[in-house]
Amino acid sequence: MKRLTRISYVTVTVVVLASVTACAEQPAPPQWREPTSTVAVPVAVASPNPVRSELGDPPKPKLAPTIAKIQRWVKIFSGPSVKDITPPKDPARGSHVLELNAVRSDEIGTYVTDGAGRTLYRFDADTAKPPKSTCNGDCARVWRPMLIKSPGKIYPYGVNPKTVGYVERADHTCQVTINGHPVYFFAGDRRPGDVNGQGVNGTWFAVAPNGGRTRPFPDSIR
Repeated sequence: MKRLTRISYVTVTVVVLASVTACAEQPAPPQWREPTSTVAVPVAVASPNPVRSELGDPPKPKLAPTIAKIQRWVKIFSGPSVKDITPPKDPARGSHVLELNAVRSDEIGTYVTDGAGRTLYRFDADTAKPPKSTCNGDCARVWRPMLIKSPGKIYPYGVNPKTVGYVERADHTCQVTINGHPVYFFAGDRRPGDVNGQGVNGTWFAVAPNGGRTRPFPDSIR
């Protein structure tokens, strides 16, 4: 009887330990298969006999983005959400639903922000193949990783959804990646549109939609 109890205890312990890893909280969903049709599904169906107004034809219903990729418990969609998403006030806390938006800058080129317009950066010391974040501890308090929670959804706009994913960090949280590069917020950015982290130490740059570097500011002395 004591032997059976010990075996049961070990079994329970293994199950509990397996469940504490944030990036493995949910079982892997069935393998995603590409849809045979690329036509997006409309959110609303227009009336067969729409009533015309003095302003012309009625507005067309928005189309819902389709799922372009699934990485375990995170779904990455083919475009922006048709519903408004409230970005987290503190990006370091992460969220179950995130947005990525490509923004054009005449100074540094096109870069990626979150849904609140906060600039996302990449770190040259990280690796993309395989994805790995090397910014931890004090570094992560200044350069805060963009975290996705379980279960998660990511809506990219201007970024190829097939290149979006996540990587498990040393603390077992899950950090968003673009083309394998982990992405971060900079604590020195105070307002949407700030790019104060551009070129810091010659290793931090606003991330481009393809996961690459954006160009340094003209005459940068950082």
